[in-house]
This record gives sequence, C-alpha cells and structure tokens, in this order.
Amino acid sequence: MTSNGTGPLDGAVVAVAGAAGPAGRAALLRLAEAGATVVASDSDAARLAEAVDEARYAHGGATVTGDTVDLLDLAATREWAARTEKEFGRVDGLVHLVGGWRGSRTFAEAPLADWDTLHDLLIRTVQHTSLAFHDALQRSGNGRYLLISAAGASKPTAGNAAYAASKAAAEAWTLALADAFRKEGGEGGPSAAAAILVVKALVHDALRAERPNAKFAGFTDVKDLAEAIVGVWSRPAEEVNGNRLWLTPQA
Repeated sequence: MTSNGTGPLDGAVVAVAGAAGPAGRAALLRLAEAGATVVASDSDAARLAEAVDEARYAHGGATVTGDTVDLLDLAATREWAARTEKEFGRVDGLVHLVGGWRGSRTFAEAPLADWDTLHDLLIRTVQHTSLAFHDALQRSGNGRYLLISAAGASKPTAGNAAYAASKAAAEAWTLALADAFRKEGGEGGPSAAAAILVVKALVHDALRAERPNAKFAGFTDVKDLAEAIVGVWSRPAEEVNGNRLWLTPQA
C-alpha cells in the first residue's frame, strides 16, 4: 500500500459487502477517513447510493464507489472482485457486513424457513465473497477478510437456533479461509489474514433515539466497530489470522 497521504490505510483498496446498513455506513465513513479507496456493495441500490454519497461528502477527495451486487450469485461476486482489482490495481480487504436476524419465542416454535433465509444471508454470502476475493487478498501482501459475527454463535439460546447456527457456520468457513492463508504463507507466515470480529449486538444513534429508555448493555456502537475494522490492518497478519477478536465480553 503506497500513498502520499497520512491515513493508516492510505493506498489500500477495501471492499465492503452489506454496506448500506448502519454498520456499513459507519465502516464506509471510517475507511474513507483512514485513506482507503472503498468499494461498497449492497442489494439495495437506493440505500447504497445514499451511503456512498454520505462517505464521499464527509471526506472530500475520498474515493468511494458503489456496486449493486447479487452476492448469492457466485459468478457475479467473482466478477465484482475481478472488476475491483482491475480498476484499482489491488484489493486489500473484504469486510463482510451482510446481516439478518430471525428468532422465535421458544425452541419448539422455531420455523425452519428462518434457516433458509439466514443460510443465504449469513453463510452463502460469506462463501461467495471469500472464494471470490481469496486470490486478490493473497496478492495484496497485507490482505484482510473480516467477518462480523455475534457472541450467540458460541452460546446459542433456545429462541436463536437458526441465527446462532448460521453465524457459527459462517465463522467456521472464515476460519477455514484463515487456515488456507496460513498454509499458503509457508514458513514466512501468512501475508493475508481472515479474522472474526465478535459483538453481542450493534447499536447506532437512530436506534437509541427510537428506544431512549433501553440500556443496550454490552452492545457495540457501529462507530466503535468501524474503528476496530480499520485497526485490524495495523496488526500483523499472523497475529490476527484465524482469531476471534472480541468487542464484547467473551461468551
């Protein structure tokens, strides 16, 4: 990563999947502030355009682009990765922020249709983005694949079976990618890293305004998550590869 700027990610090119939600918007803003070229994707074109414009205007001169990509289509996801690397010359990160939640009052009432929905949102999109961006992240020399996960994956509750199982599967897939980076690095250690940032849940200003009496105990503010995302690049690949980085008390 080379640049004449002074930000911690000057010269880096970072792709963000699921960029239009509150966490995605915070990540775009912080990555742009850190000097990265940010390539955002989301399935909602209108909300994505708003998020990209917000990041551009907040940081004049920042390169922030948006792509409406169907991450459930492996070929389309591979095309996004190839197009990004061709246009910007490199890809130094993929931040996976595609979210979704389904739950039930009791375990016995859990609808299996929730699993189908969450399988696509939380697992399939991880599979496709990791496969599509693996080679580019290796070529980067300091690539990072970052999955945002939930503490519930390690400690499922009765009403969260489908969600916790989906998150656990996504974590396992990401750890397999980390093992690939480790093996490909050989004796010199990995030059790319796959890591998991673990939160209890996320909170943002609009949610606080909607629920002024809520405590949100143990929740991670999306701005703090964005700060943690940027910080992963400052740590050696070997230190973060294959690790869960807890932003909430460990379950």
